[in-house]
Amino acid sequence: MHAWQVVFSAPKHGNSEQEWEDGAAAAPGDAATGRGPRFAVADGATQGFGSARWALRLVEGFVGQGAGGVDEAPELADEPLYRWLCRTQDRWRHDPVLAHATDLQLYKLETVGSFATFLGCEFADLSGPRPRWSAVALGDTVLFHVRGDGLVARFPPIPVRGFGFNPDGLPTGRGALEDVVGRMLFAEGDLRDGDVVYLATDAVADWVLRADERDGAALWALLAGLDHPEAFRVLVDDLRRSEEMVNDDVTLMRVSVGVSGPEHLVVCL
Repeated sequence: MHAWQVVFSAPKHGNSEQEWEDGAAAAPGDAATGRGPRFAVADGATQGFGSARWALRLVEGFVGQGAGGVDEAPELADEPLYRWLCRTQDRWRHDPVLAHATDLQLYKLETVGSFATFLGCEFADLSGPRPRWSAVALGDTVLFHVRGDGLVARFPPIPVRGFGFNPDGLPTGRGALEDVVGRMLFAEGDLRDGDVVYLATDAVADWVLRADERDGAALWALLAGLDHPEAFRVLVDDLRRSEEMVNDDVTLMRVSVGVSGPEHLVVCL
């Protein structure tokens, strides 16, 4: 089977594209190492410093697109994740974009820092007898596994209306890192031809859970049919105006799984 993804995103209403503080990244499998395709989404804290760069470092490093390349991508276990996060913190502190900060900003970098909710996922055995996904998460960025017009699994298992309560996050500060890694959650599930996996930051995930409760079949048909970034932005604008979605940075990654792969390549200019 094959896996292919598309990412939809929008900054807070009233903010510019450069003020989007989420992160999203994906990478194909690596035959040399036996690693499957990887996907990651992160949500940087608005009240932190350098949050957008922290979210970017996390997602790129997890999928193997960071400074360390594929060798940087950690295994999904406590100890490898801890070592990877230590390296990622060091790279964030020496980020060339942050190097041009003012003295006050550098002070905030060391004393305030940032944190980000995080969700990383890897597909395995897509050509074998048991295709499956494995994921690691901290906070309220959520994976939704959909089969047909029904929700098979969500991870982490945040309840409907369970958002907005100071979620856990991966910090830029070294002191609490070991304890934070110990609170990361792990899950896995089997994949079939035609399945779709979504990775969503909190504002989208909150709305998805409530919409699934009302009419899951209509929700999943709507999200599966999104075919252009502007269509997603129109949807988000409508939901914000009706107060069905809070005004926050939003990111939705859709990963489709199929035997034949996509029939068309669409390039949005």
